[in-house]
Amino acid sequence: MRKSSKLIVDILLGIICLMWFLPTFGLFVTSFRPAKDILETGWWNILPHKDWETTEQIQLPKDTNLREPITVGDQTFTTKELTQGITVDGKRYIWENNMARLINVQEKRWTTNINFTLDNYKAVFGGKEYNIKQPDGTTIKVKGSNMTRSFLNTLASAVPSTIFPVLIATLAAYGFAWMKFPGKKLMFLIIILLLVVPVQVVMSPVLKGFTFLGLNGTFLGIWIAHTAFGLPLPTYYMYNYISQLPREIFESASIDGAKKSTIFMRMVLPMSVPALASIAIYQFLWVWNDYLVSLCFLGGRDEVKVLSMDIANLVGTRGNDWYLLSSAAFISMIVPLTVFFSLQKYFVRGLVGGAVKG
Repeated sequence: MRKSSKLIVDILLGIICLMWFLPTFGLFVTSFRPAKDILETGWWNILPHKDWETTEQIQLPKDTNLREPITVGDQTFTTKELTQGITVDGKRYIWENNMARLINVQEKRWTTNINFTLDNYKAVFGGKEYNIKQPDGTTIKVKGSNMTRSFLNTLASAVPSTIFPVLIATLAAYGFAWMKFPGKKLMFLIIILLLVVPVQVVMSPVLKGFTFLGLNGTFLGIWIAHTAFGLPLPTYYMYNYISQLPREIFESASIDGAKKSTIFMRMVLPMSVPALASIAIYQFLWVWNDYLVSLCFLGGRDEVKVLSMDIANLVGTRGNDWYLLSSAAFISMIVPLTVFFSLQKYFVRGLVGGAVKG
């Protein structure tokens, strides 16, 4: 019975991992494919598959009238049929370039479409103009999105907005777990209640206060906002972890003359690394992908605009430009993925260690 249950769990976990991996891998592959290939075929065409491959090209006379039926060998086609591609006896006839009167004759063969380029990332990171080849053979000029600044802005916003609340929450959790002071239970209850208060409820009054203090539209303002909104969960989480540390260790340190600050810096922080890594991952992912708080407290100016705003603008203005959207999306994913996989060895330990004893 246990083996069958374990097998079911393994299968379900495998399915969940596959459901997460395939779209991510597809996005990764798409971000490196030329715009022409993205618009014509799916990313899975990098795998071996049967596809039309040009085996012959037929050059029509330059005076061929495209408005009349076009004779190719023993067959007669219209311009519309050649534009869409028409199959006869296992062969497909399609325009290579109708202006040049050039027709491709194609057959189904095993092939792979491994044609990668860095032009998509250059267009996303740079602000220059780039030539993009279209499926019909024409070339258009596209101005790059210049996301370098928004990428750096996101780093400048996310890193301090992760470090500050986690450290403050750890210090508060240590106080709630091992220190005695008036009103401790009431203050901790208030923190628990703040967990269920939506950010949108308090955003308007906080925004008015920030505007009055001149903090709106500055990185200092977004650091304070993310720290304030993110404190309740890390405090509760770290309290569960720190309160389970052996009391004898702190008592021995106090007897030896260690101060509260020394105990916190030399003992609590090193012993809480798994929990700190776990909650830091949650906080960083929230801040990195945040759109609403950043939009309200930073605004949409180019000097302070973050990646989530830039990508939202891309979706609105270039919804069909998948070569730009896929590259921009993967750029926004690569840092959180790096953080997660770098700290994953602490992740499960932190989750288990921070669990409440029953």
